[in-house]
Amino acid sequence: MNSKYQLPKDGGLVKDFAPKDIIHRYERMATRVFESEYYGVQYVADIICRMVHAHAENASVRDIYEELPPFVLGLATGRTPLGLYRELVKRYQAGEISFKNVAVYSLDEFYPMCGTDHQSRNYRIHDQFLKHIDILPENVHIPDGTISEQEVSEYCAAYDKSIRKIDLMIIGFGEQGQIGFNEQGSYAKSPTRLVELSHNSRKTQSNLFFGLENTPKMAITMGIGTIMRADKIVLMAWGEDKATVVQKIVEEEISDKVPASHLQEHPNVELVIDETAAEKLTREQTPWLVGPCDWTPKFVRKAVVWLCGIVNKPILKLTYKDYIENSLGQLLEKCGTYDKVNIRVFNDLQHTITGWPGGKPNADDSTRPAPSLPYPKRVVIFSPHPDDDVISMGGTFIRLVEQGHDVHVAYQTSGNVAVHDDVVLQNVDTARELGLGDMFNEVKTVIENKRLGEPEPRRLLDIKGAIRRAEARAAVRSFGLNPDTNAHFLNLPFYETGGIKKGDLTSADIDIIVKLLRDIRPHQIYAAGDLADPHGTHRTCMEAILEALEVTQNDDWREDCHLWLYRGAWMEWNLGLVDMAVPLSPDEMLKKRHAIYRHLSQKDIVPFPGSDTREFWQRAEERTQNTAKLYDKLGMAEYQAIEVFVKMF
Repeated sequence: MNSKYQLPKDGGLVKDFAPKDIIHRYERMATRVFESEYYGVQYVADIICRMVHAHAENASVRDIYEELPPFVLGLATGRTPLGLYRELVKRYQAGEISFKNVAVYSLDEFYPMCGTDHQSRNYRIHDQFLKHIDILPENVHIPDGTISEQEVSEYCAAYDKSIRKIDLMIIGFGEQGQIGFNEQGSYAKSPTRLVELSHNSRKTQSNLFFGLENTPKMAITMGIGTIMRADKIVLMAWGEDKATVVQKIVEEEISDKVPASHLQEHPNVELVIDETAAEKLTREQTPWLVGPCDWTPKFVRKAVVWLCGIVNKPILKLTYKDYIENSLGQLLEKCGTYDKVNIRVFNDLQHTITGWPGGKPNADDSTRPAPSLPYPKRVVIFSPHPDDDVISMGGTFIRLVEQGHDVHVAYQTSGNVAVHDDVVLQNVDTARELGLGDMFNEVKTVIENKRLGEPEPRRLLDIKGAIRRAEARAAVRSFGLNPDTNAHFLNLPFYETGGIKKGDLTSADIDIIVKLLRDIRPHQIYAAGDLADPHGTHRTCMEAILEALEVTQNDDWREDCHLWLYRGAWMEWNLGLVDMAVPLSPDEMLKKRHAIYRHLSQKDIVPFPGSDTREFWQRAEERTQNTAKLYDKLGMAEYQAIEVFVKMF
């Protein structure tokens, strides 16, 4: 399932009336922004189908004795093209395209690496795409990671020479702008070659190899010069974790530090991204610098908060000169004098702050984020993994429980693959020491017989899942929630593959969530609305919730139900988007920290921590404290920490 999740739009650039030259004035590369990955994928699939069909039609105008060469398609592997591959397989199965006269050249391969290894690019592109279509085996070209060191240089030169022509190159890029394994410092005319992988690239790939120590140090990659030989290049990027590098590729000068920026010089290159990947482009981040805007209240707040950061002033100290000198005269023309705008935005932002996330009983709620009635409310907190609830909104969770609401937490996945084997042995050893059964040697044997890259044994996964359930139960018990009645472990099937690669979201996943919602009939739903999760689970879990809400849209309880979005451990909401801000006292911060501590398997030796190696409680506290500082700088009251939420409906 390609991601269709997007935040509600509220104001912004009026693109229908602005000339294209104005909209793209800061951009050095043709860029198309789509509402979501789903629509971007449709667009790229259309390009491929159209070009393959046009190539086939050339056969009718060629000499009958002249063989039509294959259409040459350059492809990358990784997470970015997965949705595209699914769409192309779907179109092939529907008879909309044939790949019999298509030749594929894959961008790269780890070295050394056998093509049958599950982590290899060879295996992944076959598993995700090639084995599902009618491409001829002789038309599949993938770098060979088994070539000896003595022959690899000659092999790379021959592979490069064999790519006489690429009709269409489809690629993604890394968070530092890598294309293929062209790392920072790669030069514009580089050929196919053996390269040494940077520490950051190895760390990013280490999830596939179950640890940095198992991750290859080298790779074979097409060079930037090879890629530039393509007649047409389509770059793709999805999600906010790519937003920073997208801005560098599109708007900044060409630099060896951002290898994909070299593609600015290609005569027929196009970048296709979703709105979250585009959020740092000038036309999205500061559209008032580009052209006419729709000045909704929330969009005005976004602009004023930005202005406060530029001039380093609180809201009520902004002057007419500040607005005019920073290209916000248009705002004043539409919304009134600067002092009235200041007061309006100050009140708007102040009204997001509440100590009653479930609504304050018997209070005037006209300016509060949550209605006072009904009280108590039935609340469902969805947690993608068994610790996201307390990491991301633990203080609010505690408030909801202590203020008397009927709070339920639903752990969407087991999180079993994120438990280190040593933690399993420690827990089993503890049970043995307590006289509760001796499984230590049995489990130790299971661990020793694991095969790298293959799914973990079900016996081991069951133990790891049990560890995470016990930790989650302990966490919510620490602040007074009954885990026997109010903690729900959904174990969504898409997650239960035993490996890093997860399955597709299906009706089986959706049905589990639908049943829970209909059983509880919540007034409030909290969900992880971020797409920056480096492993993609948060994205899939959000899609599952939205699908379930679509199924239940006509249920009577939905009329009084509101969906609040929190963020995961990686990023925070921009204050221009925030609808509710829940301040936390020092004592509440401590309660939240202690709840996070209960997740002992995720401390210190987490197998897949992402690029930030700090513990989750450290990330959470810094994030919420920084949010409080931002509110303080804007002229609000000073708090220890603040958790913020965006209202989807």
